[in-house]
Amino acid sequence: LWGIYAILQYPSGRFSDRLSRKTLLVAGLILLVGGFLTVGLAPTYPLFILGAMIVGAGAGLYPTTARAFLSDLYVERRGTAFGLHTASGDVGGIFAAGLATLVVAIATWRTAFLPLVVIAVLVAAGFHRWSRESYVVARPELGIRSTVRRLFGQRPNRWILVAFMAFGFSWQASTGFLPTYLQVGKEFTPFVANSAFAVLFGVGVVIKPIAGWLGDRFRREYLGIAGLGLAAISLVGIILGDSPLVVTLSVVTFSMGLLSYPPVMLAFVMDLFPDSSYGGDLGALRSVYIGFGALGPTYVGFVAEKISFDVAFAGLIVVLATGGLVIGSVAKTVT
Repeated sequence: LWGIYAILQYPSGRFSDRLSRKTLLVAGLILLVGGFLTVGLAPTYPLFILGAMIVGAGAGLYPTTARAFLSDLYVERRGTAFGLHTASGDVGGIFAAGLATLVVAIATWRTAFLPLVVIAVLVAAGFHRWSRESYVVARPELGIRSTVRRLFGQRPNRWILVAFMAFGFSWQASTGFLPTYLQVGKEFTPFVANSAFAVLFGVGVVIKPIAGWLGDRFRREYLGIAGLGLAAISLVGIILGDSPLVVTLSVVTFSMGLLSYPPVMLAFVMDLFPDSSYGGDLGALRSVYIGFGALGPTYVGFVAEKISFDVAFAGLIVVLATGGLVIGSVAKTVT
C-alpha cells in the first residue's frame, strides 16, 4: 500500500498538470472505494493484497494533486491553506483510530471499511458537483527528464529537497520509535509513552494552521529554519529529561517545531516551481523525501540495537540542524 502510494506521488502531480485536478482527485476517491470494498470483502489473502494495492493507488493520486489544487485556489494564502489541509489529515487520523476501535469492539474488522466507503463516495460526489473543472482523459507524457533537471539542476530546488529529506527522515524516525524509546530507553510506563505519542499528533492539529498563517505574513524560509531548530533543541530535552513531565513538554515543543515545517515550506516550494508544472515538481519532491524518510526507522532501530536509543535520537539532532543550515543557504539566494 505505502510503496504504491510513494511511487504515485510524481505521476499524480504530473498528470494533474496536464489533465485536470478534478480528474485525478475523483479518480483517486473512486479507487479508494474499490480498494476498501475489496479489502473488506476479500475471501482470500491474494485478493486482500490486491485491495491494499488499489487503496494505495487511490491514496497515491490524492495528496500531491490536492496540494496543487489548493495552490491554484489560494495563491496569496498558500501557507494558511496548506496548514488547514495538513491539519485536517491529522484530525482524520484521530477520528479513524477511534472509529476503528469502536467498530472492532462491536463487530468484525471487515465492518470497519464500510464507513470509509460511504465517506469516500460522499466526498467524490460532493467534489464532482462543486468543482468547476472539467474531466480530461488523455495520455500525457511523464516528462521525467525535464522534472529531474528542475529539481536537481537548479540550486535552490536541490537544496530545498535536501531540507525536506532531513524533515522526512526525522519525522518517520521519531514517530516510528518514540513510544518504544520512552518505554525501553526511559523506562516510562506504556501509558506515559503512548500519551506522549498522542501529543505528538495532537499538537500538529493546532500548530499547522498557525504556522501556515504566519508563513503568509513573514519570510517562510526563516520560519522553516526556526521550526527545524526548535525540533532539534527539543530533542535534547527528550534525551536528557528524566521525568515524564519534562519529556512530555519536550515532545510538545518538538511537535511544534517539526510539524510547523510542512505547511510553511510546501508553500515556499510552490512559489519556486513554475506554475505550469508545480504539481509534477511537488510530486517528484514528495516521492524522493518520503522514500528517503522511510530509512529513518531503520536507522533508529539499527543504532538503538548496536548502541542506544539516546545515540540514535541524538543523530536526529544533526539531521535537523543540517536541514536548517541548508535552508539558510537557500534564503541568501532567494528574495
